[in-house]
Amino acid sequence: MSIAFTGGGTGGHLAIIKAVKDEIKQEPMIYIGSNKGQDRAWFDSDSEFKKRYFLDMQGVLNQNILGKVKSFFMLAKATMEARKILKENNIKVVFCVGGFSAAPTSFAGFSLGIPLVIHEQNAKVGSLNKLLRNRADAFISSYEDSHSIRAYPIKKIFFDKSRIRDKVKKVIFLGGSQGAKAINELAIKLAPTLKAKNISIIHQAGEKHIDTVKKAYDELGIEAEVFGFTKDMVTLMNSADLAIARAGASTLWELSANALPAVFVPYPYATGDHQYYNAKFLVDENVAWLMREESLEVEKIISILDEDLSQKSKKLQTLISSDGASQIAKLLKSY
Repeated sequence: MSIAFTGGGTGGHLAIIKAVKDEIKQEPMIYIGSNKGQDRAWFDSDSEFKKRYFLDMQGVLNQNILGKVKSFFMLAKATMEARKILKENNIKVVFCVGGFSAAPTSFAGFSLGIPLVIHEQNAKVGSLNKLLRNRADAFISSYEDSHSIRAYPIKKIFFDKSRIRDKVKKVIFLGGSQGAKAINELAIKLAPTLKAKNISIIHQAGEKHIDTVKKAYDELGIEAEVFGFTKDMVTLMNSADLAIARAGASTLWELSANALPAVFVPYPYATGDHQYYNAKFLVDENVAWLMREESLEVEKIISILDEDLSQKSKKLQTLISSDGASQIAKLLKSY
């Protein structure tokens, strides 16, 4: 048999494919993505895929009328190309993680009667996955109780290095590798209070903002571990007792796997406001806090610093399975 992986555009989508792919090394696999986005950067030289295809495709959302017309023509052409690819490779199941890159292959697979398995990363279902979910053979979401698999593939090391937190001795600010202006400014506002409470600071300021943020801490006379990008996020997370972070799906579930409670400040321009709904899922489970950028409550965050976090920390780990990738791999192999 052969398995086709499709979807992408962003690292959040592509990380799911990589995690599941790593669990299915003995089966023939192909990847079908787009020439746009991050698809090539992730998989163009990945020899574990028997073949890799990158089709000319662009998103339909946020386009003017002419852009939408062009997108639909590109989609139709790419779908015909994907049909040919699926037939040539004798594909038995398509694994879709959403994003505009996934549309041609998903439509092609459906038209050929090939089973479709969808993984949705966010609490608010993306446009393509919403369109396809009722036609899919399996729909996987970590946010819905109705599915036999509630899996979000997270590296096992986040579970292995997890620990239960109680008192806050170190805070980690996570704005992503590009940084988040609101989180950077919030960190500087909180820094004097954190110093007074003898709480250490780790701060992902973003590659472009490291010097500015370091200077701000220096002017306050406060020591902080400031960085832009790291390949060892698990060690930094594990050393912290509270996170103040964006609410992208990967970050949210890595924090959960590590049992690290968080105050989430969702990116306000995320498609469909999905970061807000991701964070709200954990807030509704009473294991996190949620604040909009425009209404950050510094005094509320200061009060959180004095809370006992142990119950939230313990419950976080119950919300995610440590074998998410292998569960999905097993399902795909069953086809």
